[in-house]
Amino acid sequence: MDATQVGADQELDLDLVGEPFAVLESDPGVFTSLVRRLGIRGLEFVELYDIEPWAVDHLHPRGLVFCFLWHKDAHRPSDFDDPDAERVWFANQLSDDACASLAILNIVLNCPDVEIGEELALFKRETESMSPVMKGLAISSSPFIRKAHRELARPADLRGALHAVANATLDTAKKKAAPTRATQAKRSTKTDNSSRKPQKGKNEPNEEAYHFIGYVSAYGKVWELDGLKSGPLEVGELSDDTDSDKKTWMDVVRPALRMKMQKYGGAAGGSNIRFSLLALVDGLYEEASDNLEFFKRERLAIQRRMKPGWESQVCLRVDSNARAHSILLQVDSNILEQAQSAFEPPVGSFAPGRTYAVDFGSRRMTRDFEILEMPERLLVPAWEQCVRNAMKAKVTLEDEVAKASRTNTEHIKRTHDYEPFIKEFVACLQQEGLLEPLLSVDDDENGAKRLK
Repeated sequence: MDATQVGADQELDLDLVGEPFAVLESDPGVFTSLVRRLGIRGLEFVELYDIEPWAVDHLHPRGLVFCFLWHKDAHRPSDFDDPDAERVWFANQLSDDACASLAILNIVLNCPDVEIGEELALFKRETESMSPVMKGLAISSSPFIRKAHRELARPADLRGALHAVANATLDTAKKKAAPTRATQAKRSTKTDNSSRKPQKGKNEPNEEAYHFIGYVSAYGKVWELDGLKSGPLEVGELSDDTDSDKKTWMDVVRPALRMKMQKYGGAAGGSNIRFSLLALVDGLYEEASDNLEFFKRERLAIQRRMKPGWESQVCLRVDSNARAHSILLQVDSNILEQAQSAFEPPVGSFAPGRTYAVDFGSRRMTRDFEILEMPERLLVPAWEQCVRNAMKAKVTLEDEVAKASRTNTEHIKRTHDYEPFIKEFVACLQQEGLLEPLLSVDDDENGAKRLK
């Protein structure tokens, strides 16, 4: 077998079972990192603390992820009989703890103008005509999605997922063996049923299970996308373009969110909050970077029109009486000093760099025409304003870079496995005879260990 054939066999050797999904925290940094790992560009998650228009509308969210303490909802089959729902990309959740990735995919794959990368684009094309159950199976069987999901889980949650799989396997084996044991017991016991005591049912542990669902606008309606339900659930219809009182999709989803929060939020008084809400918005880093790149190019366009020595130059100005006056156009010294660093981004250089917005070129061309037609006396004020705008854009960009750095640091801390170090540290304490004094353990008169 040659090397080429070995490489082809390795590429075809896909892990269709793999390790289980694990619980992810409802944190905007975690969800943004998951979006990046899935190959989705230009989007990020932010946490919402209120759903009123003043707190949400300026963000222009593309979708919402709602996390709540799960309880089974009662819905009629007719609630899902909507012809428009067949066009919505929706997958059922077939794997435990996969609801975070499922909520993101159910939202993003219904947004047509999002850059989702080659892997997800191929995944969407292959699953578009599948049923929700088969789409859910495709997500569970995708090594790419499962790996991106597991990379953000804590080691304790990864071990907990493996433990849950082991328990489920043992429970299934016990259920299969139960009829055999019951038959043997029936043969060996007496026929007098009056002396038997009724068996007590098993008390299942009352564990809290949190669940993620998505909300998105698609095909003229707003949808609730819950992977544990049979299909997309219509929240409401959007207004037509001809409607004078046009509502945004957030206006439609807001009443549904209020009812959901009231139902799953905890105590009636609102003191026990048991949910969180994340919004999928356009990337703030990309927007801030485009703003700074815009002003970089604007500065160059203005300076190309200026004469040598423009920092302090004389020009003619004609007043209303048609009399010419010579005026001194001198750039503010503080602005000149700020310009030395205003156009240098925290990552990159003074030179024009990468842009992200689709309409960046058209906006830049419009501004270039305005500068070409600008009177000479307005060039210096325009240059000063450009520097001020660049300073604001740079501060915003620095904040986004610092936020990304903090998110990466938190990710490293959260996903680092401290258990081996702790076990080795405790073992070393025991070997050196330091563990019992630290625990305040003494021997009593009978030689037994006793805690103080």
